[in-house]
Amino acid sequence: MSAVEVNFDGLVGTTHNYAGLSLGNLASQRSAGAMSNPRAAAQQGLRKMKTLHDLGLRQAVLPPHERPAIDVLRRLGFGGSDGAVLGGAARAAPELLAACCSASSMWAANAATVSPSADTADGRVHLTPANLINGLHRAIEPPTTARVLRAIFADEAHFAHHAPLPAVEPFGDEGAANHTRLCPEYGAAGLELFVYGRSTRAAGPTPRRYPARQTLEASQAVARLHGLDPQRCVFVQQNPALIDAGVFHNDVIAVGNAQVLLQHEQAFLDSAVVHRQLQRVFGEPPVCFIVVPAVRISVAQAVDSYLFNSQLVTLPAGDMALVVPEECRRSPPVWGWLGELLEQQTPIRRVLVSDVRQSMRNGGGPACLRLRVVLTATELAAVNADVFLDESLFAALSAWIDRHYRDRLTAAELADPALLGESRTALDELTRILRLGPIYPFQLYGA
Repeated sequence: MSAVEVNFDGLVGTTHNYAGLSLGNLASQRSAGAMSNPRAAAQQGLRKMKTLHDLGLRQAVLPPHERPAIDVLRRLGFGGSDGAVLGGAARAAPELLAACCSASSMWAANAATVSPSADTADGRVHLTPANLINGLHRAIEPPTTARVLRAIFADEAHFAHHAPLPAVEPFGDEGAANHTRLCPEYGAAGLELFVYGRSTRAAGPTPRRYPARQTLEASQAVARLHGLDPQRCVFVQQNPALIDAGVFHNDVIAVGNAQVLLQHEQAFLDSAVVHRQLQRVFGEPPVCFIVVPAVRISVAQAVDSYLFNSQLVTLPAGDMALVVPEECRRSPPVWGWLGELLEQQTPIRRVLVSDVRQSMRNGGGPACLRLRVVLTATELAAVNADVFLDESLFAALSAWIDRHYRDRLTAAELADPALLGESRTALDELTRILRLGPIYPFQLYGA
């Protein structure tokens, strides 16, 4: 059955800031305390979406979450008016205020794991929001993520929604950032590759400096929930030395699309073994493995440029394009290798540069900003049509950003009650633009 892949990009939120909350994310930690520009960040992300749309691809939008998360701060013991809650947190626990103001839901690759109907036992698209237990600023996202996904993929005849995995250490789940689907074509049965950093059961090396966020047990649970064929699932361990080098997700060191897997040679514990396993499961035609040698691009250069956090997409004509961050062009080793790639006989025929510097300073490249969902024509028709990007929606969202977003934000301003009011006004309008209905706590339970 024919199908298309839709990129659902997360809109950057009104509280986009640099708090350095993500241990092991080197860009996030390096930018801690810097002034951010939420308006520029949101416009950069929106322009990237427009680039994909203009290439002839299906592009859709995921809304940001309500921030500051007043409901979470109240659960943590801060009371009184909303202004008093913000002020109390700023004085007593600024780290909690920072976590509750994070705009990290913009990185939609962490939102959920999605399996298309061609892979699942019941022939529906299955979605499991990630529990993101690695940090408070992410762990508060799943309830809103689940409501957003249910509002967009509402037809239970075509879409199956699962609750996030239990929020305990053995089931740490980071969503699609550690999940790749390979397939001969989007509508055909595929191979689902799950990459984990650690296991509570299996022996093996583990990182020593930074946490391994994804567990084998979480990946296996998601595969079971989605009704995947065990014979077409591959579970492999990420190289723990790379986690310690700042590769906190697999999508920082490898990216796959259709029959192509682009990776650094050190991405996995043993890439040769992984390739044999993938090829055996994938069958014919063979997988196209594009491996970048460490002597050409070091792990540090890969992390700094986010080469592998690029979007690898299939264009309408059938060839592929790699949408890379501007930082790749600024790295001579990376840019030189990309030029050589285009001269090779691979499906990747174009390299497009996207400026998402505001996101990159927090450790999120083009691929972090999107959740990939494969849909048949019938499933596509069952999705909330108002989230699909076109010229009209692009113009509406661009004007919406300009109306509601600040062009500078510092840590001290996170406690400003006016910022909370601005954010809620913006999100209330956005839910009307996208016709999502009430999805935010202030809409559901009152401000």
